[in-house]
Amino acid sequence: MDQHLAIDIDWTTCRAHGLCAELLPEHITLDEWGYPIVDGTPVPTRTVKRARRAASDCPALALKLTARPAPTHPQTKHNP
Repeated sequence: MDQHLAIDIDWTTCRAHGLCAELLPEHITLDEWGYPIVDGTPVPTRTVKRARRAASDCPALALKLTARPAPTHPQTKHNP
């Protein structure tokens, strides 16, 4: 089974510093209080290094990268 990396936020730890959104703007934006909003898409291979940096540089260590099963797409039936 294929896996992909996903971004998770530990909401009890997050203190809305906003560094994650600066380091990974294509996946994370900030709400009006400065808390991260994650887009929920898998982290592509080309951005994994920056995603790991965002997780390690988070001042509260609230950002995590988690391996998850890749979503499966149902086969579509073709009627002749």
